Amino acid sequence: MDHIAYLAYVSSALVTQVAEASEPNQKSLIVNVVLLTFFVLISALSVGLYEPKLRETFRGIIRRIFVSVAISYFFMELLTSTILFQTQLHPYYLPTASGMIIVALAVFRYFSNRLGLLGLGKVRLVVLGAGERASIIEKRMRREVDRISFELLGFIPIPGDDRENGIQGEKLIHVKVDENFRDFLIENEIEEVVIACDQRRGTLPIEVLFDCRIRGIEVVDILDFMERETGQIVVNLIYPSWVIYSNGFTSQNYLRDLLDYGMNALLAFVVLFFVWPFMLLTALCIYIEDGRRTGASVFYKQERVGLNGKLFDIIKFRSMRPDAEKDGAKWATVGDSRVTRVGQFIRKYRLDELPQLWNVFKGEMSFIGPRPERPEFVEHLIKHIPYYNQRHNVKPGLAGWAQLNYPYGASVEDSMEKLKFDLYYVKHQSLLLDILILIRTVEVVMFGKGR
Repeated sequence: MDHIAYLAYVSSALVTQVAEASEPNQKSLIVNVVLLTFFVLISALSVGLYEPKLRETFRGIIRRIFVSVAISYFFMELLTSTILFQTQLHPYYLPTASGMIIVALAVFRYFSNRLGLLGLGKVRLVVLGAGERASIIEKRMRREVDRISFELLGFIPIPGDDRENGIQGEKLIHVKVDENFRDFLIENEIEEVVIACDQRRGTLPIEVLFDCRIRGIEVVDILDFMERETGQIVVNLIYPSWVIYSNGFTSQNYLRDLLDYGMNALLAFVVLFFVWPFMLLTALCIYIEDGRRTGASVFYKQERVGLNGKLFDIIKFRSMRPDAEKDGAKWATVGDSRVTRVGQFIRKYRLDELPQLWNVFKGEMSFIGPRPERPEFVEHLIKHIPYYNQRHNVKPGLAGWAQLNYPYGASVEDSMEKLKFDLYYVKHQSLLLDILILIRTVEVVMFGKGR
């Protein structure tokens, strides 16, 4: 997409040059091309256009393209009319380039989607197993967009599989996994074998799989496959040896640890500089709605579990009635009657989270990390969800991987699903992943996907 933006701007310069019979300044043109390409790249990322499994209609994709180009147009106009006014080109350059970028990206997306549906570039694979472990693919990856990167030939039942709770509607392949198994793989041009059998001891054909690996056929565990394809760790399938021998779960990123507080504090200051008018307006709306009448504060403090289980007080804009928890702690639910009218709006666009910048300044939270939970709920969830306490190995954050990939939920089952994404973040935490989450959070806010 960045190449498309670059070509569109250069083409617009040529078109305008021919129409106006004027030649643009080369240095100014280079500056404009580089800046527009950068803004289109960042804004496209922020609205989810680089998400490989984007669940969106083609009309929705066009809408996102318009938004990303509009954002780029705004920042280009702002920069070239203030700081970089000396690099201004002909007034028609930017509008022409923007229009050409929209058309080019729409055409590119149309044909890339069509080619994707034809199966080009997909990995052809089979799943060894058709029991309960294998059924996670059937349950979690039902949509075509979930399988956009691979072509699943079918599931091969293995002795010991729990067929009662196993594959129900997928294609089953009844073939013996013996010394002739490699012939089946070669004949069907299989590139990857996913190990998902329920009973491994005495049922896995080690020599056959070893031979497959030698011949260049990938052999992956179901946990690694799901981690790669869905960006989550399937907690209910984890076995201790996988955690011990798998890559990740490292905290020896010394540069990241050293700069963590400084970068978060700086980013919090920058964000505060831009959002303080919205915070002031939010506080005023809460006060007018019920704060003036009840005398309740516009802010809401609540105890949460932080790094290594340490408790701290999180601060938010109050989005519920003052007596919301007169009967004790409760899960917040969709359409919760305790939420005020102002609260519904500020929750949708995450404005209620802005006061947590103070928690970032205090070093209790980061911008990116698992969302901190209440101690009453944590105590309950640790008893019912395996590995739940491991999410406290990193500092909690304003935004997280789980919030991008799973809708708002309020139950043990929802907490289990969100933990799968939280553990993925704990395992793969890096500065690059933090930047990706931060940029993609803009999509959540802009398209109203907040809770």
